[in-house]
Amino acid sequence: MQGNTHIVGGITASLAFAQISNDNPFVLVGAGVLGALLPDICHGGSKIGRTFPLISKMVNKLFGHRSFTHSLLFVVLVALLLQTIIPYPSIVAGLLIGMSSHIILDMGTKQGVKLFFPFNMSVRFPLTTRTGGKVEKIVFTLLSVLSLYLSYELISRFISEI
Repeated sequence: MQGNTHIVGGITASLAFAQISNDNPFVLVGAGVLGALLPDICHGGSKIGRTFPLISKMVNKLFGHRSFTHSLLFVVLVALLLQTIIPYPSIVAGLLIGMSSHIILDMGTKQGVKLFFPFNMSVRFPLTTRTGGKVEKIVFTLLSVLSLYLSYELISRFISEI
């Protein structure tokens, strides 16, 4: 999936979580967007890879694309690290939700992800799409509409509490 789809996926997942949590939705969404970009640090052409080219090149050299940074092991290690250095649970939750949404979206591509890294087994959904293809545009649109709906729900709830 492309960066914009991952961003909207992170927003949608964070807004969905905000529906059932007491976390600040603005913090969740902001962190969710960053988390949705983080797994692609292994790809030099990604939004985050272009922002941090040296780190991206090192991670890609060590692990390749869609392996370690797209795995459950990576999510767990980042969760442990974040909980020790960031004292705000909403930020940690948003980052992890964004990362998870990224991995789930990439499971919908033909390449899939190495979800169980270090095992060299690709995991993908039975129906996949090509990155940047027509189906991805549909997914992007559906996620955008869902984000608008979830935003409306949060705003409505906020207004009714005033």
